[in-house]
Amino acid sequence: YDRLLRIRALRWEYGSVLPNAIQFHMSAEVEWFNRYKKSLATYMRSVGGEEGLDLTQDLKPPKSLYIEVRCLRDYGEFEIDDGTTVLLKKNSQHFLPRWKCEQLIRQGVLEHILS
Repeated sequence: YDRLLRIRALRWEYGSVLPNAIQFHMSAEVEWFNRYKKSLATYMRSVGGEEGLDLTQDLKPPKSLYIEVRCLRDYGEFEIDDGTTVLLKKNSQHFLPRWKCEQLIRQGVLEHILS
């Protein structure tokens, strides 16, 4: 049981794909890890509306629901949930909902400005 708890923790730490060095030391646990990974993905898709909710995004609760971001390239209009549209132009800075702009940060459109 302790070993399975450690493997479950690996999913939260490394994501859905484990490094080869860790997989090398696993045998029957790989099947359990894959089932847990699928179960977690199904649950995350079922909550949080149509886009789902990535529970693995922030392992520590964010200090603020809004973050300051800088636009790295021209993107165009970006709509926020309340219907407000923001024009994302290169070098413009905005204060946006964290969850709404995380994907654009990963895509390299925005960067999080740390205060």
